[in-house]
Amino acid sequence: MLTGKQKRFLRSEAHHLSAIFQVGKGGVNEHLIKHIEEAIETRELIKISILQNCEDDKQEVAEQLAKGTKSQLVQVIGLTVVLYKQSKNNKKIVLPTRG
Repeated sequence: MLTGKQKRFLRSEAHHLSAIFQVGKGGVNEHLIKHIEEAIETRELIKISILQNCEDDKQEVAEQLAKGTKSQLVQVIGLTVVLYKQSKNNKKIVLPTRG
């Protein structure tokens, strides 16, 4: 679980990122999850945008993505989801310590 301080740090890191995936009418599926898992292993922190034509609730979509990719949900702002997962091989982000 991320602390509030760590989430704030990750939100600031994600601010300048562009969304690299989009969830549309089809919603969340295994194919999308697989691609996001590969990207998150490389980047650690990613943004995903939810399109207007997505019929699912944005919070549900965010939780499905986090659960499916075994990552941490950092933020849902508007129709943008920010996910974080520490990389096994490409550690780039150093989180602030607890306290």
